[in-house]
Amino acid sequence: MKIRFGVSLGTGTAVDALPHLVDRLEAAGVDSLWFSELVYTDAVDPFAGMGFTLGRTSRLKVGTSVAVLPGRNPVLVAKQLASLAALGPKRVLPVFGLRPANAAERGLFPVPAGQRAAVFDEALELMRALLGGAEVTFDGRFFQVQGATLGISPQTPVDIWLGGSAPAAFRRIGRLADGWLGSFLTPAEAGAARVAIEREAAAAGRRIEPDHFGLSLAVGDGDVPEPVIAAVRARRPDADPADLLAADWAQLHRQLDGMIAAGLTKFVIRPLGATPAEEFIDRFVQELLPRQN
Repeated sequence: MKIRFGVSLGTGTAVDALPHLVDRLEAAGVDSLWFSELVYTDAVDPFAGMGFTLGRTSRLKVGTSVAVLPGRNPVLVAKQLASLAALGPKRVLPVFGLRPANAAERGLFPVPAGQRAAVFDEALELMRALLGGAEVTFDGRFFQVQGATLGISPQTPVDIWLGGSAPAAFRRIGRLADGWLGSFLTPAEAGAARVAIEREAAAAGRRIEPDHFGLSLAVGDGDVPEPVIAAVRARRPDADPADLLAADWAQLHRQLDGMIAAGLTKFVIRPLGATPAEEFIDRFVQELLPRQN
């Protein structure tokens, strides 16, 4: 199975610096660049970032880590993905999640009260049907279309990956997704998640490709800032932040060893703290490109 590493720059990267950073990643042979859904920050919108990067490069893949689907119209999202995939064949890697990580942004993706998971499932079904290229008639609880087609057919199918780390997420991935990108998990937890997803897929009469399991990981430049530790404790009060974040590259390699042994092969790496983007990319190339196969 192919082991691959992608870069997520997150916040702290000025928009006017993005062209140079994209050129640097393309020239270095980095596999992919990932854009997070962080509305109330200086991070570039993920769909705008993907389009910009595809237009500037010929090899670099682009992905979302992760974009929110419930609260968006799935027909319009499918059209965006089909357009991007037609412009950049085999280079578009969408990952969707249930809700924004930032609670202040949750009102930006409105759904009927108590129905977010149901909306997510239905939006995924409709979006996948439209991306299949055939004419679609869909009569759901939340979305209805009659004889709809996107008019654009990418050369290859668009794989839809999902985030999430709860049993309900694993059921959804098994039934409706092509892959999984998790976060804030130990190697043992990630391995158990992979097994659970494969079990749910088999129960649904489906199969997730064995190299379609990945994780988003963070690495510091020698330590982990206290605000980051506090945020991780709030998200995972049951876990030691030191098991979920890498204070330095040596610790990241140990985490990767465990993740690869657990059956994961795709990784999105982001910097912790105030490491300049150029410095992070240089170290990323030095440390991780030799680990690809």
